[in-house]
Amino acid sequence: MATLLLSSGFSANAQSVASPVLHPTPQIIAHRGGTADAPENTLPAIKKALDNDANAIWITLQLSKDNIPVLYRPSDLKELTNESGKISDYTAQQLAKVGANVAYDKKNNITPKTDAHIGIPTLDEVLKQFPTTTFYLDIKSPDANPATFAKVLQKVLEATTKNEENRLSRTRVYSTDDTYLTALDAVNKTNDPSHQVKRFESRDLTRTQLANITMDHKCDLPTDNKDRWYGLELHRNVEVVEKYTLGEGRSNAVLSWDKEAVDCFRKNTNAHIIFFGINTLEDYKKAKELGADGILVDSPAMFKKIVNDNRYL
Repeated sequence: MATLLLSSGFSANAQSVASPVLHPTPQIIAHRGGTADAPENTLPAIKKALDNDANAIWITLQLSKDNIPVLYRPSDLKELTNESGKISDYTAQQLAKVGANVAYDKKNNITPKTDAHIGIPTLDEVLKQFPTTTFYLDIKSPDANPATFAKVLQKVLEATTKNEENRLSRTRVYSTDDTYLTALDAVNKTNDPSHQVKRFESRDLTRTQLANITMDHKCDLPTDNKDRWYGLELHRNVEVVEKYTLGEGRSNAVLSWDKEAVDCFRKNTNAHIIFFGINTLEDYKKAKELGADGILVDSPAMFKKIVNDNRYL
């Protein structure tokens, strides 16, 4: 019996495309708004990503002190801003005054304009400012109550203004913490399908199924043709623990998507697969070869060039 333990990183490179067969172009999804091109999870990042032809935006959500979903990823404000402490220590109004570009500017030797301010925006503000954009919402709120988060999020996504496309139809929720997905399911049970929050399948389920296919050639995914979305790294370093009667053995391996895995997931004809960690031309080619529905990229600016220069590869 083999048990997979997730390690801290993922492999950056993939094999090149083996044949010239044409494949659909995957959706370019700006990771945290394009974290390599602008201060992550900010309004300027989203605008820049869209200007660079990103098809959708991936943003990270936490819950403020006054229970408002805002865009921020790390557990402490000091990692990216001029403040410190948890997001839940501040109201949304206070977070709007934080300098969300401090770490990015320092890393890239940028001198900010004296009259410019980039704060932490609310989800509601983002959806209003980009009224037709598709957003993937990644919940990473370490100390929020999942049930509270689910109820608040459903309320925000239902509050579509007259100048927007329906928020529920252009958003989908992801989380590495299944408790948030379970809480969303509980909220969805009280609503009809047109008012339900859409979500990805569990990360743990996705990774386990990929491991079963890769290591045992075992395909146990459902074929009910329900709309299912899966997101995982194209390549993921894992530690394999093999248990024996007299002990256990450990070894490192790379869990990678291949044609067998994709074919298994697509037994369900309404399966959608998003590959994470796509930041090289080689990985883009591999993702396209495998027919990924979307790829998560750090630099939409770079991928604008890649797509334009390699659209027939």
